[in-house]
Amino acid sequence: MSHTLLPFILFAVAASISPGPTNLLILAHGASHGLRASIAPILAACVAAALVVLLVGLGLGQLLLRYPLAQQAMSWAGALWLSWLAWKMLRSASAPLSPGANAGLAPLSAATLQVVNPKVWVTAVAMVGLFASPALPMWWLALVFLLVALPSMATWALMGVGSARWLRSSRRLRWFNQGLAGLLLVSAWSALLV
Repeated sequence: MSHTLLPFILFAVAASISPGPTNLLILAHGASHGLRASIAPILAACVAAALVVLLVGLGLGQLLLRYPLAQQAMSWAGALWLSWLAWKMLRSASAPLSPGANAGLAPLSAATLQVVNPKVWVTAVAMVGLFASPALPMWWLALVFLLVALPSMATWALMGVGSARWLRSSRRLRWFNQGLAGLLLVSAWSALLV
């Protein structure tokens, strides 16, 4: 088990800390609401991603491969929802940073985003294909992924918290939000169109 666990952990770190839609939204949430307010969305997003890994390993991945229209519908739904979130981010591009100014990313929204996020599904299919074995049962892979994803996503919130002082200027905040909205659109549509 130990010879496959370390490569799995390294894969999970790379997958969960790399830029993606949820990490970008957690970055923005951390900048505007702080670390404490970001804990619930982080936890919800990580649990949802771990559940996707578990469900893919238990057979849902095979089912989606058999029905490509369902997979395509999920991808389009995810891209459209991320586009709507990017639009919201653009509309509030220069709104002042103050805790409680807007609701931010709700835990249910963070979890739902993971369920429709194409990056999560591709990662889950890759994890299951590469690492699932009798030595590493699916529940164990999902648990280890959860334990790796939590500090990885928290890192994005901490980067947001660290940038909050720099973002007190409305011009910088506008650039930050416009940049994040653009990156969100690119990550959503590139996953769909590639």
